Amino acid sequence: MTARLLSAADPAAIGEAAAVLREGGLVAFGTETVYGLGANALDPTAVAKVFAAKDRPRFDPLIVHLPGGDDAPGLATVVADLPDDARALAERFWPGPLTLVLPKAAAVPDLVTAGLGSVAVRVPASEPARALLRAAGVPVAAPSANRFGGISPTTAAHVAEGLGEAVDLILDAGPCEVGIESTVVGFETDAGGARRPVVLRPGAVTAEALGAALGRTIEVRTGNADPGAAQTSPGSLSRHYAPRTPLTLVDDAEEVEAAGACGLLAFLPPPRPERFAACETLSATGDLTEAAAGFYAALRRLDALGLPRLAAVRFPPHGLGAALNDRLRRAAAG
Repeated sequence: MTARLLSAADPAAIGEAAAVLREGGLVAFGTETVYGLGANALDPTAVAKVFAAKDRPRFDPLIVHLPGGDDAPGLATVVADLPDDARALAERFWPGPLTLVLPKAAAVPDLVTAGLGSVAVRVPASEPARALLRAAGVPVAAPSANRFGGISPTTAAHVAEGLGEAVDLILDAGPCEVGIESTVVGFETDAGGARRPVVLRPGAVTAEALGAALGRTIEVRTGNADPGAAQTSPGSLSRHYAPRTPLTLVDDAEEVEAAGACGLLAFLPPPRPERFAACETLSATGDLTEAAAGFYAALRRLDALGLPRLAAVRFPPHGLGAALNDRLRRAAAG
């Protein structure tokens, strides 16, 4: 049995989904990044349902979504303070795939933030998602709408397949346009007392774009968080976004041995695709934006084949390629 699926293009469906959120239920909805599993962020009982549906450990915080602009609920509902750099980044990249980790307001339950004094917040660019947030009138805590640690969902069908009846309602907004998660930026106090931004999770807004917006280079953290400890950012554990099939990473498809029993995920067309049991090419022209949009769906298709193993070719280490390599590294971790 699966959740009811309604079209996000239908205003009546938006209204129904908003009512589910206000009443403490769970709604899966499409954004420009991936599909989220939403609950009223100010209702601890509703938030607990998110953790139960995903089998998500409570040390991993959730991202709170707001409609942005002058629409309620506003940022002050969940955030106690906005550093100058955070304000500049919000003005430049919201609505969009950027999450800011900020001091939390008292109204935000500890369950949302893993007991930390900070809360992760973003304003999505997806108009159906923002319509839902405006109609709900409450901040919505929403991690990816899948079982914890698995491949992120980029279509409503992925959500229905993975979570089934654990969700009250799925709003189908079509395939996600960006296709990978938001960039997460936190703020640390340096020796001089200034609050400096740090990329805690690479994502759809590149480090280069962030640096250009602030006029300086921003540090990017690519290490793994300690398992079991409260996480400042979601998606920072060593193993995440992972298929069921064992995955290895290579720099060139020609490195793969015994390819006849292996599925290949490639950025560009490989020189000899016929060597592989299956091959998914993400961009014939080397377009990282195109590759990101199809990344998770392609990985899902390969994983569904039941092959003994998969291999993926690493992406160029710049722009969106840095975020895609981060996802590959965590997906391949043992």
